Amino acid sequence: MSRRQEFLTEVRYNDFLAYSDETKEFWANNTFESDTPEQEASLRVTHFKNVALKKLFISYTAGLEITSLVPLLEELITHYENRQKKLSLSENIVDISPLAIDDWLDEYEERIQVISLCILLRRTDLLKRFVELFDKAGYNGQDALYEDLLCKVLPDREDIYDWYHEVYTPLLQAIYADEKDEASDLLAEYCKEWYPAFKKAPWHDSHLQGDEGSYVGYWAFEAGAIAFLYGIDDSKIDHMVYPKDLVEYARNYQLRSENE
Repeated sequence: MSRRQEFLTEVRYNDFLAYSDETKEFWANNTFESDTPEQEASLRVTHFKNVALKKLFISYTAGLEITSLVPLLEELITHYENRQKKLSLSENIVDISPLAIDDWLDEYEERIQVISLCILLRRTDLLKRFVELFDKAGYNGQDALYEDLLCKVLPDREDIYDWYHEVYTPLLQAIYADEKDEASDLLAEYCKEWYPAFKKAPWHDSHLQGDEGSYVGYWAFEAGAIAFLYGIDDSKIDHMVYPKDLVEYARNYQLRSENE
């Protein structure tokens, strides 16, 4: 295991892989406690979405080849689509958002992380499918970071000057900085402030729980996506949460595509 963050041990990684297999077998023959069949179905798909998300994150943290992450991302997007369908039936709300992005910072971050992974892994097809879930729920044209991530990849996005959560201010400022050095400094500042900003997230400090905890990695994938999309110099950024090799992968992929 050529881990990308020092907190991950082989024991924790192997235990998670075993759990991800075992939970499929267990819930094939058991049901979640619920009041209605629709609620049970919603709880079920949410559980498997969470497992798929953690598997993608821990695989990157463990040091797997970047190309091996793509099938995991494909599976994850399908889980979000399933969650949206089942949640819509359970809550009786058509086109409900699969994540409560305006109310919960960690769920907003989850959305931005998945968007950024689609961008950095160069899977625009998956990005379109994922974004459609939120656009249909009415979240297009509401948040600056969401639109700034998408406008370089998808057509007809909106120019917005408001955003839901203050933690993303340095990242947004990096996009519009007048000087290249200023943009780099703001990107570095965002990476430095990222982990403390999520102290209320359920995964915060999970590395302190040891091998039997829930740690799968701490990654500001959105910082990498912004650096890639807007050509920000990240050569001096050496922060643990910054996915530098993913950004390099995206840049190299783009160069190859342009030269073909």
